[in-house]
Amino acid sequence: MSGHSKWHNIQKTKGAADAKRSQIFTKIARKMIVAVKEGGSGDPNNNSRLATVIAEAKAANMPNDNIKRTIDKALGAGNTDNFENVVYEGYGPNGVAVIVEALTDNRNRTAPEVRHLFDKYGGNMGASGCVSWSFDRKGVIVIDNEDGDLDEETVMMDALDAGAEDVEADGPVFEITTAPDDFNAVTKALEEKGYVFASAAIEMVPQNYVKLTNEDDIKNMTKMIELMEDNDDIQNVYHNWDQDE
Repeated sequence: MSGHSKWHNIQKTKGAADAKRSQIFTKIARKMIVAVKEGGSGDPNNNSRLATVIAEAKAANMPNDNIKRTIDKALGAGNTDNFENVVYEGYGPNGVAVIVEALTDNRNRTAPEVRHLFDKYGGNMGASGCVSWSFDRKGVIVIDNEDGDLDEETVMMDALDAGAEDVEADGPVFEITTAPDDFNAVTKALEEKGYVFASAAIEMVPQNYVKLTNEDDIKNMTKMIELMEDNDDIQNVYHNWDQDE
């Protein structure tokens, strides 16, 4: 998902996400295969990275059968998938900071595609580290409370007791932030208490936000994010564009 997991961003991308569910599952499966291979285990109790991806998969409503098949595939002797993590950084229109996380089996294909999208829509790809200093890596868990069934104080106490850093009631959702190392423990504890997540992942959270007022800048930024997220190699697009209206 693009940007920080504020509910206004989730609302704007939820319909598109529903329409692209199979693509989302494919991207999560790719991430899961890498987690199994690099962690050396298909057991999330012994592979923290895999546990993190499984939490993300469950929040995206990926069926348990799909999760199991993907782990079995990654453990199979004949599996030749070879993906590597690559991070690209740059600027969108009006200096919006953008971080692109990719899992690719061919850097020579992915890098030019990412650079082209930056250039085409009024931005530019920069050097490693050019914008990441202005983001914090955090676990972000979003719990839907659109029906108002959850008590704010109870959610806050449960999350803080589980080890969360902060809990914020943001409109119809609760947004829970954790240190990356505490993410798995917090998600497990909240799941055991019966909470269902609208999303759950370790994200790059911007320290500050930039507003866009020029209509062309808004159109270009929207299109750039959309096409980046459509790219099979790109896992996540984070930015500090304030889309709250």
